[in-house]
Amino acid sequence: MTKKEDVMEINDYNLAQNFFGHNDRNLKALEEILAVKLSGRGTQLRIEAESEQLSEKIKLLQKLFSLTNTKEELSTRKLRYAAEMLKRNPELNLNKIYDEVILENYKGRKIKAKTLGQKLYLEAIKNRDIVFSIGPAGTGKTYLAMVMAVKRLLNNEVNRIVLTRPAIEAGESLGFLPGDMQDKVDPYLRPLYDAVYDILGPEKAKLYQEKDIIEVAPLAYMRGRTLDDSFVILDEAQNTTLEQMKMFLTRIGFNSKAVITGDITQIDLPSKGRSGLATVQKILKNIKGIDFVYLNRSDVVRHDLVKEIIKAYESYESRK
Repeated sequence: MTKKEDVMEINDYNLAQNFFGHNDRNLKALEEILAVKLSGRGTQLRIEAESEQLSEKIKLLQKLFSLTNTKEELSTRKLRYAAEMLKRNPELNLNKIYDEVILENYKGRKIKAKTLGQKLYLEAIKNRDIVFSIGPAGTGKTYLAMVMAVKRLLNNEVNRIVLTRPAIEAGESLGFLPGDMQDKVDPYLRPLYDAVYDILGPEKAKLYQEKDIIEVAPLAYMRGRTLDDSFVILDEAQNTTLEQMKMFLTRIGFNSKAVITGDITQIDLPSKGRSGLATVQKILKNIKGIDFVYLNRSDVVRHDLVKEIIKAYESYESRK
């Protein structure tokens, strides 16, 4: 096959440099995904591809360039996710991806992705059986996983939803809490209950729990089980040990999806190096069918000050 070259002109130098990435790292990632040869210089992007594919590759690159602005750095991860989405669906309009309504909650509120990172996260859940979502608080990691779980349940694609998280955090011990075991673990599971209630409403959520269609339980209760026809969410996974993470991942059965969420900057384990979430990135990074989605402060959808707080902590920790 013969190869052909063309040049894509970019009007703004700063936009061009943001798209190319530091030391052209974005272009290197795109070369691998799109099977092209790219060279950026000034405001020009030189593209080399198989002659019959060149026009198609240029269209994909133009769509990907539409993600670039001067307000924030275009990360290689985000660009890589977007390129993978376009490979699966070349007609996808990246600028209209926020228009898709995932679900309506019990009050009729339309639930949509609010950032590109969130949209890429949702696409990963659609297309993969196991997805790890890693990022700071306020990026919608757990809530969006719950929305996708409820959607699959209502569409009869799974028979139940299982929500779990480690029950011991920040050095606290369940034994000192009042009440029976359920009373002891409920405070740790409250964020999961809140998400279920917000989507389905208190009455329907409680009915599903009574029928074991939705199960909310501490991670220790997963041992020895096989979860078929289920949508399983492991929250606060940064506080799992290596052994707990392995135990959880090996519970997943036929026709099941698993979403694992966490923030590796907020590990409460005595030995942070033993975090199951921090380590699993190295262990499973090359397995097809598993996606790691990294959200950052640009994906925070809480109060605007939350982004500034995260930025300040990142700056402080990098200085340390």
